[in-house]
Amino acid sequence: MMDMSNFLDLTTPAKRFRFVAVAEAITWLALLIAMFFKWVLGYTEAVAVPGMVHGIVFVIFVLVSIVTWVQLRWKVGVGLLALVSSIPPFGTVVFEWWAQRNGHLAELSTTPEPKGLAA
Repeated sequence: MMDMSNFLDLTTPAKRFRFVAVAEAITWLALLIAMFFKWVLGYTEAVAVPGMVHGIVFVIFVLVSIVTWVQLRWKVGVGLLALVSSIPPFGTVVFEWWAQRNGHLAELSTTPEPKGLAA
C-alpha cells in the first residue's frame, strides 16, 4: 500500500499521470453527485462548480496523458486507451491500474514494459 507522501510525489511522468488520473476520477464523482442534486432534487446551480472543476481536470488529464505517452514511449494503442479512459466515469483509475500492472508506468510498474504488438 502506498503512503500519501508517495502519492503526492509528482517528480516523474508516471507519478504525475497517476495523480491526475485519480484527480479526474474524484472530480467525476463530484460531478455525478452534483447531477443527482440538479436532476433529482432540483438544485440547478449544483453542477456549476463541480462541472467547471471536472472540465479543467479533464483537460489537464488529456494533456498529461499525451505528455506521458511521449515521455514513456507508449505504443499508439496504449496512448489512445489512456485518452479514451477519460470518457467513462472512473475509467482513468482503471487504466492507471492496468497500465501499472502491465509495465506501462515505468517505476510504478512491477513488471517491465511488454514487447510486441499486443502492448
